Amino acid sequence: MNPRYCGMFTYSRALPHHWLLAALALVALADHPSWARAEARAEVGFQEIEESLTCQCGCGLTVHSCNHVDCGSAIPLRKEIREQMALGKTKEQILAYFEQKYGEKILSSPTTRGFNLLAWLTPFFAVLFGGVLVGWTLRKWSKRKTTVQPSTEPGRSRAMSAEDDQRLRQELERLEL
Repeated sequence: MNPRYCGMFTYSRALPHHWLLAALALVALADHPSWARAEARAEVGFQEIEESLTCQCGCGLTVHSCNHVDCGSAIPLRKEIREQMALGKTKEQILAYFEQKYGEKILSSPTTRGFNLLAWLTPFFAVLFGGVLVGWTLRKWSKRKTTVQPSTEPGRSRAMSAEDDQRLRQELERLEL
């Protein structure tokens, strides 16, 4: 082996055994066993379902976020979620189960059916309507014609519109009376 010097480190061209062992250890750690991956997926699914349900204790938070100690609602709901997951149901089936059992109020976001569809679409229509209204108003303002007459008096530097000129004359006449 011919050691080489590169900056601060000296290394050889042949890969030492401890680097090979470290690389194998990283590969082994990176590749989780299938049961660990399935468990991790189940926990992610459980958390997603928890976040999709509203706690019924009155805190206004999701089942996942409810921070009441020994909450009378979140703890039984979590248990029920685990029971439904143990039956092999999908997230949609579990949410449908809870919606059927407790009503739509248990869902943390409104469904996209019936009247709730209006709640989803109304903000978009309001923004669209506001944009159209602002555009129409700006266009109307930009097309407004102002007639400015050149000043007939010497020394008058600023031109006034005919309307302003007439209003100024009326005000002056009123003051002279």
